[in-house]
Amino acid sequence: MKELLSMLLAVVPMMASAQYKSEVWSPDNGDGTYTNPVINADYSDPDVCVGPSGEDYYMTASSFQCSPGLPILHSKDLVNWEIVNYALKKLYTGNNKLIEHFNIPQHGNGVWAPSIRYHNGEYYIYWGDPDFGVMMVKTKHGDPAGEWEQPVCVIPGEGYIDTTPLWDEDGRCYLVNGWANSRSKFASVLTVREMSADGTRPIGQPVIVFDGNGTENRTCEGPKFYKRDGWYWIMCPAGGVPEGFQLAMRSKSPYGPYEHKIVLAQGKTAINGPHQGAWVHNKYGEDWFIHFQDKEAYGRVVHLNPVDWSTGWPMMGKKGQPVTTFKKPQSSSSVIVNPVESDEFNAPAMGKQWQWQANYDEKFGVPTAFGTFRIYTYKQPETSKNLWLVPNMLLQKTPSDQFTVTAKVRMTSKADGQFGGLIMMGLSYQALVVKRVGKEFQLLLLTCEKADKGNAQQEELVATLKPTAEDKVDYKPGIHEDIYLRVTVSNAEAGQAHGGKPMVSFAWSQNGKKFNDCGRQYEMRQGKWIGAKFGFVAAETNPKSDRGWLDADWIRITR
Repeated sequence: MKELLSMLLAVVPMMASAQYKSEVWSPDNGDGTYTNPVINADYSDPDVCVGPSGEDYYMTASSFQCSPGLPILHSKDLVNWEIVNYALKKLYTGNNKLIEHFNIPQHGNGVWAPSIRYHNGEYYIYWGDPDFGVMMVKTKHGDPAGEWEQPVCVIPGEGYIDTTPLWDEDGRCYLVNGWANSRSKFASVLTVREMSADGTRPIGQPVIVFDGNGTENRTCEGPKFYKRDGWYWIMCPAGGVPEGFQLAMRSKSPYGPYEHKIVLAQGKTAINGPHQGAWVHNKYGEDWFIHFQDKEAYGRVVHLNPVDWSTGWPMMGKKGQPVTTFKKPQSSSSVIVNPVESDEFNAPAMGKQWQWQANYDEKFGVPTAFGTFRIYTYKQPETSKNLWLVPNMLLQKTPSDQFTVTAKVRMTSKADGQFGGLIMMGLSYQALVVKRVGKEFQLLLLTCEKADKGNAQQEELVATLKPTAEDKVDYKPGIHEDIYLRVTVSNAEAGQAHGGKPMVSFAWSQNGKKFNDCGRQYEMRQGKWIGAKFGFVAAETNPKSDRGWLDADWIRITR
């Protein structure tokens, strides 16, 4: 039946998919209210703009080194979101030097804090790459779900981050940005400069318009630029990432001086560091603020708060403190939809929830006509001690505080040492894999603490498995292992015995019914500027062997 479905989908690849509703987190309560976070996944540094309809909202977020990059999410009501596209197929298409740089994982580098804007019939995204400069990409035909042009560097150099353009009523364009101390050796200042009217090059010098050094407004960054009722507004976070707050500042000139005010802070709530996001005004006259909350291993999840301008300042949430449950924004849509998670791998294209760890190479893996996704073993250097620099991990974001991932896979090995399986990836990682040893497979738990520091991974033997199939007529016959792999994440409350940290446990089955617990729990760890991600890994260290592969039949995310 699965093979028949694959054939049908291959014939009609453009058929619209059904609206996806998550089993583990959906913010829409179905009674006209929502519960934060509206996206319980790591869409760090979110920004949102409204399309010309006044009721189509598009979001993008930091994607760092992951490929494809710059996710595009769509919503009709700011509560129900779905992934519709990526603006970057590679980092960076059209620039061979930069493409080569991002062909290996550059954890924490790449796309930082983008902004998305609609101007003159097209959508634009600007972002700061701290190593290469201010980048921009725009749509080809005004459709964020369609094709985007090749990205261009509008200001080359190091240290530029968190960029947002503002097109004024007279057609002039201004750009605000922050600065990365790790590259420029200064930070906590915001600068504004004039750009050409098409936003492709600077025509003015930068002016410091805000300085948070030596004050509670340290680490001011992530600025967003707006104009309202004759005032220029810069909205930005300050005070640090997990513990900070949201500032709003206003001036009659884009170059300041700006007066400022704290408009959102944790206060007496449990929602820490509420800041950095987008002010949205909808066609019904309502104002909203989309921002993130740093949840460590889960990443930076997305919240929605109302905005009240009655005092002349955009006071957010309830009297400047974030809300947990609130009345939904007015909208003509009542559809409940969430970012896709589970995947049956029946489509002739990679699902939009997936990203690679570096620029995509077709030898990483491809969909098949057989209702599977094939991931080829990546040839690690023989000196490699862990999986930190493996680019062909097929990963997605964690979707909730507590969830279970079950996958049906077949590992095909052509040579000793080839392995593949399920991984929870971060600065430290854990994985459950099957590895060929002679004519058998070993089921191994791989654990690596501080993988980013080059530490060696540890292998723990769980079971020795006979192959479930063997090739008989191939020139280099492979052996195969069909197996079900599972990873469960328990939330912080359930992990009080572990200091309230989210915990990961693995299990396996040969029939998909009875699962064997691997007997250990591990603390889930975030990655470099991102939350932990889970998915598939396939690798080896033998440079002379033909590649093996992992065929993923399906992966399902449940409570």
